[in-house]
Formats: sequence, C-alpha cells, structure tokens
Amino acid sequence: MAVDNLFEINYESRGTSVNTNEYGMREMQARVYEKRHSQYLLVKSPPASGKSRALMFTALHKLNEQGIKKVIIAVPETSIGKSFKNTQLKKHGYYWDWQVKDSNNLTKCGTDKSKVKQFVAFMKSDNPEDNVLLCTQATLRFAYAELDDSDFEDTLLAIDEFHHVSKDENSVLGNALRNIMKNSNAHIFAMTGSYFRGDSVPILDPADEQKFDRVTYTYYEQLEGYEYLKSFAMGYSFYTDKYTDALDEVIPEFINKKTIIHIPNVNSMESTKEKELEVDAIFDALGDWLEKDSNGINHIRTADGKILLVADLVRTEGREVVKDYLANMSKLEDLDMIIALGMAKRALTGLMRSMP
Repeated sequence: MAVDNLFEINYESRGTSVNTNEYGMREMQARVYEKRHSQYLLVKSPPASGKSRALMFTALHKLNEQGIKKVIIAVPETSIGKSFKNTQLKKHGYYWDWQVKDSNNLTKCGTDKSKVKQFVAFMKSDNPEDNVLLCTQATLRFAYAELDDSDFEDTLLAIDEFHHVSKDENSVLGNALRNIMKNSNAHIFAMTGSYFRGDSVPILDPADEQKFDRVTYTYYEQLEGYEYLKSFAMGYSFYTDKYTDALDEVIPEFINKKTIIHIPNVNSMESTKEKELEVDAIFDALGDWLEKDSNGINHIRTADGKILLVADLVRTEGREVVKDYLANMSKLEDLDMIIALGMAKRALTGLMRSMP
C-alpha cells in the first residue's frame, strides 16, 4: 500500500530560526528580549522554537535589572519541567546563567501537599538567592489558595501553555491570574503555541488581554528558518475494514524514520475499542517483540535486524516510568517511535523539546 502525498512544502533552509546572536539568542528569543521590560508579555511560538530559553533570558534580566525578586514558572505537567532545567547561558554570550535550586524544582518529586508547602515557603522566603521556582499548574492552583495576591508583589509569574487559562468563573487558574494582575504589581510571561482553547470559552477578558504586549513567531518562520529541513509533506493511504489489518503494508514506509503513531480515539468509528490490542498489532507489524527494559521502552527487532526502541504511552501501567525516560532523553538514538492515544500531541512536544 503506497502512501501518497496530499501536499508537500519546500523550504529555503535559511537557518535563521536556529542560528544565534552574540548573546546566544535565536531569532524568536531576540524578539522576545526586545520586550523584556513589558509587565505583561504574551509569546506565541511553535513547539521547540525556544520559548523556555526566551523566558530564561527575560526572567534573568528582570531579576537582575528590573527589581523582580522571584520567578515562578508553571508548566502543565511534570515532564515539561525539563525544558527549564539549569542552563549555562554565559558561555554563549549572555550575562547570567539560569539556575533552579533542586528544592525549588517541584516537577521532580514529592506529594501534592509537600509541593504546596514548599511553594508557600518559597513565597515567604527573604533569601535573595531563593528566587526561582518551577512547578506544575496544579501546584500553582493549590498554593494560590493559601496565599494572598499581595504575596506576588515583585514576582514574575510565567505560565507555559497559556491556553490552559480560562475566563470561565470556574477556572481556578484563570481567576488566580486575574486577581494577581488586579491586586499586585506582578509581571506575567505567557507562553503558548496557539492562542486557542478548542472550546468557546475565552482565555482572558478583552480588557485584560489588551494589557499584554505580544511576540508572535509563526510556524512558517520556524520551519523556513531550520538549517537542514528541506521539505514537509503530509501523506495518506486508504484502507477497508479495520485499520490494524492494513498496518503490515503501511508500517514499512516509516520503520526507518523517527515516528509517532497516534491511534484512534476509543470513541471514534475507526477504533476497535481495544486500544491495548491495537498497540500489540502495531508491535507485530514492526517485527519481533524482544523485551521491555527498565525504562519501560519496548525493544522490537525488524525483519532486517534493526532494533527499534518504542515507547508505549497507551497502556496505563508503567506510563510514568516511560514519561520520565522521554523527559530525560538527550540523543536521537534514545528512541525510535512513540505510540500514543490522547497524549500524542504532548508526546510530540516533549520529544521536540528533548532533542538538542
């Protein structure tokens, strides 16, 4: 079964989105840095374009030059915390390095209660070196209930995947943000790949939204600016009966490429309603299953003898171990394929962020 291209786009491979200036900033990061004095800043930029490092540059300037005393970064889930790990920026030309104390990285371990306790202690601390905290949005919501808006004075609050905020009165995160903006001098750094929630609920009130300066870096700019990307194509192939019956003909097209397989939602017509059996069918189409290692990664030998490293994010059992492995990858050789269901988009974002 041939996979035909529905469309194909060719790029100039200008390198502008990955090349850096004298401070070690990419094109998008330099645009953000130009607005480093903004109290409220909204950055719309694709995954893997460097939003996390743009935040580092801006936050460090606010800490050292603008009177900000504390920085809080709230991410949707723990695996994304790796994007904000300690980073040497001085060796690339910037003025300061980015440091997060282990005790202030609440995305690593600990119970919900202990994380909230540490968050509150961080906000009450007068130690000038205790100035950066990394947590999940859930921890921020729980901790906010134990703090006053005035506790966020002289604080930079950075929210990753900002579209999780909602104007809905039942949105704890949305209400917290509005109250902090209204009742303190806190700075807000909002990051998102798409300023779109997927429902009819606005992210912010129009009056609050107008307070934000914006930096927009498009997907076209990102893709056009890669050094080695020559083209992008989307393909399709038709099948009858169950899609799993067509896997043997489709899989060979991708077996030697880095791949994410997104299986159908269990409520869709295409689903067999047995998601774990669908994963097993994909394994069989890839080759001979050999083992699952201590990181939860499946080893599968293809017909030509290649060993594929495959992450299964469909099964609940062992998923957290696999997510930890994905969050700590550092080389392309660490993984060949991800099979996912609802986590497909998050898996792709995490994988792109993990690659050098």
